[in-house]
Amino acid sequence: MPEENKRAPKEGGERPAGRRPSGKSFNKTPGDKRLGGNRNDKFGKTGNQGGNRPPFRGKDGAPGQRRERRADSAPEGERRAPEEKAWQKSEYRPNSGDHARRNENNNRFGGNRGRFSDKKPAFGGNDRRPRGDAPRRDGAPTPVRRAPKPEAKPVPKIAPSDGMASRRLAYEVLTLVINHGAYASLALDEKLRESTIPAVDRRLAARLVYDTLDSLSYLDFALSHVMARPDDSDQKLMNVLRLAACQILLEDRIPESAATNTAVQLCKEIGLEGLAGVCNGILRNLLRDVENIPWPDRKEEPVRYLSVLNSVPEWLVERYIEDWGEENAAAMLGVRAHNKAVTIRRNLLRGSDEQFEATLAKKVWTVEKGEIPHTWNVKNALNLGEDNDFKNGEFSIQSEGSILACCALNPKRGWTVLDACAAPGGKSCLMAEMMGGTGRVQAWELHPHRTELIEAQKKRLHLENVRPMNLDAAKPRENLNQTMDAVLLDAPCTGTGDLADKPDIKLRLKEENVTELVKTQAELLDTVSAYVKEGGVLVYSTCSVLREENGRQVEAFLQRHPEFEISPLPDTVPEKWRARADETGLQLLPHVDGAGFYLCRMKRKYSV
Repeated sequence: MPEENKRAPKEGGERPAGRRPSGKSFNKTPGDKRLGGNRNDKFGKTGNQGGNRPPFRGKDGAPGQRRERRADSAPEGERRAPEEKAWQKSEYRPNSGDHARRNENNNRFGGNRGRFSDKKPAFGGNDRRPRGDAPRRDGAPTPVRRAPKPEAKPVPKIAPSDGMASRRLAYEVLTLVINHGAYASLALDEKLRESTIPAVDRRLAARLVYDTLDSLSYLDFALSHVMARPDDSDQKLMNVLRLAACQILLEDRIPESAATNTAVQLCKEIGLEGLAGVCNGILRNLLRDVENIPWPDRKEEPVRYLSVLNSVPEWLVERYIEDWGEENAAAMLGVRAHNKAVTIRRNLLRGSDEQFEATLAKKVWTVEKGEIPHTWNVKNALNLGEDNDFKNGEFSIQSEGSILACCALNPKRGWTVLDACAAPGGKSCLMAEMMGGTGRVQAWELHPHRTELIEAQKKRLHLENVRPMNLDAAKPRENLNQTMDAVLLDAPCTGTGDLADKPDIKLRLKEENVTELVKTQAELLDTVSAYVKEGGVLVYSTCSVLREENGRQVEAFLQRHPEFEISPLPDTVPEKWRARADETGLQLLPHVDGAGFYLCRMKRKYSV
């Protein structure tokens, strides 16, 4: 502080005009802001405002107690006290000026607490004002004037579950999927991100969505038995009834009364107050007549029986039976995704299996070692994609079939590999890791937004040898002929191997789609196979169980391209699956492997 700004106390204890007592002295040092030192740099002022003050001294020259002054005895130039003193009011006015700033600073360290507070000041408190019980001239206590506290921001609280939050969210997702053609997984993820409902309600909502979609035809068949005019029903009401019927017929842990009452309440919330009574009546009829529903007879109508029971179109049931027989068809269609484990694999460029298992041991998940090297099966994990280790690239979420396709290709260090239909990028990244970060993986994808998914995977895993490209794999590029060490074509397909995980496929898949997809697969195989060099590898895969997309597709390709031949699966594919491969490839089945997947490894022959 400049010397000219320092003011010493006058003899006899008189204070300089315009100054207020500073209370106790703490032997402050200049510039010590924490203890109320020179704050000129903080407030942009000079002088003694908030700076180093000499201790207040009494008439005898010793440090003394501040005494109240009469208003009429104030020195000239000092503000006189108002007629009505602040302490005479029941409410205290906020401080202003230098003291307001000083009190604000004190509040940061625990100062300015009420006189009856039972909490000790936090470390560093420096309340300079007289105590609240300091005597006044009239003997009454002097109230403490406190600076206004900042208004506390409300903390969002999660309301207790009343059962409606999960039903409401499930209904919204079902409406998007059934009436507007949305993808169930995407619609559900979006709604869950927007929601603040408890975890228990989130899990219930997800289960109700997938169970309702998985058994949609089954529920409609049951409801049609107890409805007077099912075909004329309001679409909103039908989705409410389907959701309630799912709880009544499929969910053992939900009371029937809860399913009925929440459905009636949901009708009122979505603007169907006039149909709430109709909804209640239909559901009560279902409860009374559930034992009398005339389900199709399996012996007399096996196709219709499997169609209604599994909510699968009859044309698709016929193809299952043709390819696999009635018993295997019934077993595959009957697979459900309840409490199904999720497969994860560690980043092969980081640490070891032992180190990753130590990381998993800190989680609250249920974890088992997978049969494929470097994989684990996880249960009871909510929002795996939000896990910090996942975000940091320590592991990836990937199905066993997808991992096996990369194992079948078995890329080597320094190879140039093409992943022709690469999104969302799991296989591209795994092959890049298997190559030890060397070589290059070209990841082609037709749609720009899906190409961005590959780029996001690459960045998350910190891979430099993956090249995402927005290219159409069906368009021939002669400059690339016989330039690739290996090509992986995970072709577009019906997705019939994933019906349990993606039940909305049943709503979208039409018989004519199969013919179109088989034609597209053949065109892609003809195009990308040209890029494989002599002795190079071509792997073809789908997530389908239909033979015309898989084995028969490969047989037709080999007839058109005699320069290729079937190649045995390498040791990177575990013996469990290698033993099941035949002359047309390896087929995974839902009731055996948890999901359906097909792959075939071929090799371009050396020219004679």
